[in-house]
Amino acid sequence: MISYITTAIPYVNARPHLGHGLELVQTDVLARHRRLRGYQVSFLTGTDDNAAKNVSAAAAAGVEVADFVATNGDAFIRLAERLGSSHDDVIRTGTDPRHRPAVTKLWQAISADLYRRDYTGGYCAGCEQFYRVEDLVDGLCPEHRIAPHQVTEQNWFFALSRYQQRIEELITSNTVSVQPAHRRAEVLSFVRSGLADFSVSRPSSRSAGWGVPVPGDESQTVYVWADALINYISAAGYGVDQDRYRSRWCAADERLHVIGKGISRFHAVYWLGLLLAAGEPLPTRISIHEYLQTGGRKISKSGSPRPSDPAIVSDPDDLLTRYGRDAVRWWLVSDVTPVGDTDFSEERLKSRYTEDLANTVGNLINRTVALAQRGLGGEVRIGPPDAVARPVPPGLQRAADLAAALPERIDVALDDFNHRQATARIIEVAAAANAAIEATRPWQHVRPAVDGDPVAREQLRTILAALLQVCRRVAVELTAFVPDGAARLLGVLGDPVAATETLRLGPAEPAFPRLAPTSDRVPSSGR
Repeated sequence: MISYITTAIPYVNARPHLGHGLELVQTDVLARHRRLRGYQVSFLTGTDDNAAKNVSAAAAAGVEVADFVATNGDAFIRLAERLGSSHDDVIRTGTDPRHRPAVTKLWQAISADLYRRDYTGGYCAGCEQFYRVEDLVDGLCPEHRIAPHQVTEQNWFFALSRYQQRIEELITSNTVSVQPAHRRAEVLSFVRSGLADFSVSRPSSRSAGWGVPVPGDESQTVYVWADALINYISAAGYGVDQDRYRSRWCAADERLHVIGKGISRFHAVYWLGLLLAAGEPLPTRISIHEYLQTGGRKISKSGSPRPSDPAIVSDPDDLLTRYGRDAVRWWLVSDVTPVGDTDFSEERLKSRYTEDLANTVGNLINRTVALAQRGLGGEVRIGPPDAVARPVPPGLQRAADLAAALPERIDVALDDFNHRQATARIIEVAAAANAAIEATRPWQHVRPAVDGDPVAREQLRTILAALLQVCRRVAVELTAFVPDGAARLLGVLGDPVAATETLRLGPAEPAFPRLAPTSDRVPSSGR
């Protein structure tokens, strides 16, 4: 199986916030999980450099646009690296030599569906989007909660209305799977309400010439959303390296975009229309995550344009420095809900890490390995003994059964774009194994085993062999979610591939150390 997986590319008008970390980590989990299952994975992330709001932000900061975009773009890529993202490609639309030729090629490919006309409408600079009156909430942009300003200009338009029926059929048939279900229903409702043609260019004067010029019309710049969406195929080689493009995008069994709910229409409607017009393969899946908030207010890069209602800014670099990669990644996948926004607090982050990883998983591994070190010298034969194998004690059966079913249960959860359920499955197995230790009481066999009692030694080996198989399964499945901690676990448990007969265990050291006590800091508000 070939999988091509992408994050959305964020505007770089300010530094990244924790919500960008959410998308990076959730996408990284999907990429790592697929590699674990033997997929050939390409994982793309990047930055949207060509937005007019980047130009405005640079002007407000008194910095040249190119320097401003480069500095903030670097911050996004550093965040991906600090979070342990396993991406193998980065696209930066302002400077990557692959991008502009792809935009030009696609523009030419859809030229039969392009026309020029005057337009007047309400425009939200925050979204870089025109809004219909019926799409506003109390006259305000539903995303930024400000009134769009009226704009009259002449632009190039794409005839999206021609593709309404085909887009609806693609989504209803799940040829393009939009998930979760409530977001799919939302997109279908928008499509069925009637698709209007949309502007795919802006006057170059509005963006001070920043961006990709419209081919054959230097007075216009390609609209940032038409430009930005093309990154998914420009990185694959479209318009520059057709062999690479065919092998990465066209030949992929899965073309998966992970995006935030605020840009679902661009991906699940406009992007499909552009690709249909160009005759190119479509994404097979669009997975949509919710937002993070604090105190009921959305976390943002730069605060709300309404001073009376400041948005919340949360610095992921600060969280990573104080709590570490495992704790931040684990919260983003284990506590964030797939339906409805999730309220972030440092107390929740610390609690989830401590309860799940330090206490449940860490305690299981430490207890099991310590017993093996004390009673069996750190070497446990996990294959059947030379004589007739003793049955696994009844107290271990539930944990063993749950561990055997764990890979498939995680597959199902992640196929449903439910990271929270996937992590809960892992913790359920670890909790069952901890309960099995209490039920089977292996410590009572340690002293007799050390004193040379062969029956006690075999009883201890049988229990610990079953427990270690469960521990190994938990550790392997954790590699997609917390790769650093999982690697430490596997280092203690021995090579999960080579050790088919005997495990030589490392020292029982905490793979998930307890977090140092620290006061709960409330993320700063405003800009």
